[in-house]
Amino acid sequence: MGTIKLKTKFKKGVVNIKALINHPMETGLRKDKKTGEKVPAHFIQEVTVEANGKMVLEAAWNSSVSKKPYLSFAYKGKSGDKVKLSWKDNKGETDETESTVK
Repeated sequence: MGTIKLKTKFKKGVVNIKALINHPMETGLRKDKKTGEKVPAHFIQEVTVEANGKMVLEAAWNSSVSKKPYLSFAYKGKSGDKVKLSWKDNKGETDETESTVK
């Protein structure tokens, strides 16, 4: 479905994570301009980030998050950590990507 751009950077004992997720994030309230019908809800519900198999972030999102959401956070880690970001939406679609911290 979409793509995830994931950047990881280590500095002074902290790993900074920046991610841009390509997803429509439809609320279910917007109307199609041509038909006047409501566009069905389609949004990310769960986001998880693991470092070396250990959960470092778990988030529950809803329809109020913007299209192509951006996520940024930091955790105590090290260079060489294997980071995996994954998401699941309200239609059961999923995506994930991995990065090695530099």
